[in-house]
Amino acid sequence: MTTEEKAGQVLLPFFTGKDVEAHAATIERLHLAGSIIMGDNVPRDPQGRVDAAGMAAINQRLAQATVADGDPWPGMIAVDQEGGLVVRLGTPLTEWPAPMSYGAAGNEGLTREAGQGLAGELVPLGFNTDFAPDTDVTMGPKDPTIGARAMSADPAAVAVHGVAFSQGMLAAGVLPVVKHFPGHGSVTADSHLSLPVQPAGVEELRGRDWKPFQAAIAAGTPMVMTGHIAVPALEPGVPASLSAPTYAALRGLGFKGVAVTDALNMGAVAKQYPSGSAAVMALQAGADLLLMPADVSQAHAAIVGAVKSGSLPPERLDEAARRVATMMVWQGRRGPAAGIPAGSSAAVSARVSASAVTVVSGPCTGPLVPGAVRVAGGGPGDRERFEAAAARAGLALGSGPLVNLIGFGGRPAGGDIEVALDAPWPLQGSPAPVRLALYGRTDAAFDALAAVLAGKATAPGKLPAAVGSVPAGTGCA
Repeated sequence: MTTEEKAGQVLLPFFTGKDVEAHAATIERLHLAGSIIMGDNVPRDPQGRVDAAGMAAINQRLAQATVADGDPWPGMIAVDQEGGLVVRLGTPLTEWPAPMSYGAAGNEGLTREAGQGLAGELVPLGFNTDFAPDTDVTMGPKDPTIGARAMSADPAAVAVHGVAFSQGMLAAGVLPVVKHFPGHGSVTADSHLSLPVQPAGVEELRGRDWKPFQAAIAAGTPMVMTGHIAVPALEPGVPASLSAPTYAALRGLGFKGVAVTDALNMGAVAKQYPSGSAAVMALQAGADLLLMPADVSQAHAAIVGAVKSGSLPPERLDEAARRVATMMVWQGRRGPAAGIPAGSSAAVSARVSASAVTVVSGPCTGPLVPGAVRVAGGGPGDRERFEAAAARAGLALGSGPLVNLIGFGGRPAGGDIEVALDAPWPLQGSPAPVRLALYGRTDAAFDALAAVLAGKATAPGKLPAAVGSVPAGTGCA
């Protein structure tokens, strides 16, 4: 490969809007590794649902562009589809609850089934890579970014469920990406906006944040994403994604796959390292794949220029391009994945929510409401979904105990029963006698909640993180 081709092989760009032909031309001109699809690229019908045939056609065109050079390996067609808050593709694909549901349910086999179901529905649309699962360990209320995207606050639980979800994805034919090394769940700033600082020393990180990554590496994960987090114990003031000691630490855990940066257009990097410099720094540090540079043409030119000037050793670019190509050769040799129709994993999603719903305080058996219920709180659409689920469970609406829904970033507001729809810790300040954690706002999650309220089902979940003085592991037996 020429230097220009190698430089393209380590870049995974985004594009804005629906101009697929222009993006395909850029992929061909710069020999790019593939593309990531963001929300504004997704074609939708008049009802706002994903146009599956249109999405498949877009991805097919982009995949064609990646092999225009005659490369014998497929291009990477990627998406961010974690479930919960982080999804680019909605209905008719199955809606999934927040990943913290897996930690609450505590069922490794169910987590694997969910990973396979979520990924399996991406395959007919042309995706072969998904930037999931998130294997960060959340520290609880002071974690502003990850929250219920984390499977648990317990490193051992995140390790088990992260591996299970990844294995399910691989079984479906989709490459998983564990993220965000060296750990984004235990910092107090959001790297989309600014550079968080991780104050922990290396031994503390090994005992907490790195455990899920160590488990994923031992299980053969193909890709690990580095986050835009400064770790003074490794390299003060430099985002991990651009830090050679961070990549050395990752390789020190035994990782031999593709190290991919978090999106290089995020605030933590783009403000400090503009005009292609972040791409070169990441490669110099040890990254293999550079995700979403703010301007992919600038990044490509900067890499080629750095090789020609000698500031980027050609051997480093060779190593990075070879790792990416090797992974995609392996992906291609696995053969075409069968895929499953959009929406066909709805029953698995429902089982996840039914297994996760947790009693934080209140009775474990019998109806929690006397046949009728009122509802308040929540975000757009939450009350409507709750009311529909309550009606399906045979509960009358408009009288009886008040159920207050707490959405993402919400606060307790009183009521007879308070329900956290996302992370459970907002329940900490609630005076309600009954407090429940749901970890999701899908129709199936509200059905699970309504079944518990009506006494038609028990709540088998266990808290995956402490809620004030209520310890992790609390729940009904």
